[in-house]
Amino acid sequence: MKETYISDIKTNQELITYLIVKQVAVKVGSNKKAYLDLLLADRTGEISAKKWDIADEELPGLEKIKEGSVIKVKAIVTEWNGMKQLRVSRIRQTSAEDNIDMKDYIKAAPEDASDMYNYIYDKANAFEDNELKAICMRRLTENKDKLMYYPAAQKNHHAELAGLLYHIKRMLMMAEKACEVYTNLNKELVMAGVILHDMEKLNEIVANELGIASGYSFEGKMLGHLVQGVREIDKLAEELGVSREKAVMLEHMMLSHHYEPEFGSPKKPLFPEAEMLHYLDMIDAKMFDMQEAIEKTEPGSFSDKVWTLDNRTIYRVTE
Repeated sequence: MKETYISDIKTNQELITYLIVKQVAVKVGSNKKAYLDLLLADRTGEISAKKWDIADEELPGLEKIKEGSVIKVKAIVTEWNGMKQLRVSRIRQTSAEDNIDMKDYIKAAPEDASDMYNYIYDKANAFEDNELKAICMRRLTENKDKLMYYPAAQKNHHAELAGLLYHIKRMLMMAEKACEVYTNLNKELVMAGVILHDMEKLNEIVANELGIASGYSFEGKMLGHLVQGVREIDKLAEELGVSREKAVMLEHMMLSHHYEPEFGSPKKPLFPEAEMLHYLDMIDAKMFDMQEAIEKTEPGSFSDKVWTLDNRTIYRVTE
């Protein structure tokens, strides 16, 4: 078993450990010297790392380091902008002799992917609205293989193996409870919005079968999953004979669920089910990020700053 996990490291600690590479790039600093910029991870989290002032003779070896590979690093844990960071002094690729167990390095959703998929599939299959059912079932079945491993983000909430399924499932569970309280809502429309809202992340994000995202596709960068989602719903609705009103309502839910223009939504929600979708999405994302922060924090202490939570430090109650 891996001896040192990201969740356990302390500022100013010197360490030698194995980590998986999520992002890697050779960059040039303000001093005109090359440095290696990395995002490293294990099953407990991720951390930014830098190897400064790369010598010319080091470059050929460092350029062979790729996303998804496990490396061994010697580093000091520093702090920058309130967040831990590794200052790497030595780095090397691993081999079979290192006896790497990938379970130590892959962050995965806490539930089995097949079980989550079946839960979501069964909910959609039980819809009484045949138009909503047809669209959701088509999107679920045609994307089943990728859903088994795809993360919901490159970084931040649900950036893990099968993270997209986990995000959708928890939102569905919340949606059903919300509709018990707010009985004016069309429950199946809310649930359809949940199932469909992030589906085009499968084509926005570039990820491997370990659930590690390495970046964004051409269309992902140019359009984003909101616009990609609208386009897919428009095409499917015409093919399946879905009424224009219902198709536009689903498209609006895709387009408005980020709520603000700076987050990609040109429209705010214009009907209750779309409004609820936004809040379900926000609740699940923020609860995920808070839990992540708490798991890396000692009881009775505050976490590092969490960028996705407006740089708040999250308190862990003494247990």
